[in-house]
Amino acid sequence: EVQLQASGGGLVQPGGSLRLSCAASGFTLDSYAIAWFRQAPGKEREGVSCISSPDSTTYYVDSVKGRFTISGDNAKNTVYLQMNGLKPEDTAVYYCAATLMIRVWPTIGTFDSDDYDHWGQGTQVTVSS
Repeated sequence: EVQLQASGGGLVQPGGSLRLSCAASGFTLDSYAIAWFRQAPGKEREGVSCISSPDSTTYYVDSVKGRFTISGDNAKNTVYLQMNGLKPEDTAVYYCAATLMIRVWPTIGTFDSDDYDHWGQGTQVTVSS
């Protein structure tokens, strides 16, 4: 059974950092795209970042470029989202999602949530002073 476990959220002051983790089970990362989405109260879910396989090409929404870094550790079957320079507008529930690369190639950078078949439970990130 494919499962994703997201963790690492919390409360942080503006300018602070958090690292989110997405632990995968039931499949290996080398054939899947893994993405992070977020949803703030009253707003639509939006794609934040994703990483392709097996080449580990990364993609980011413009609002997080230069602040967030996505990476994967195949040995641990885990994908990370390092978030630096956090802003209040980054406050949201963050979800990791997975899908076979064939489902998202070549439009992987468009962050279409309908392409993703497996979702984690979400982790809350709150940026506030």
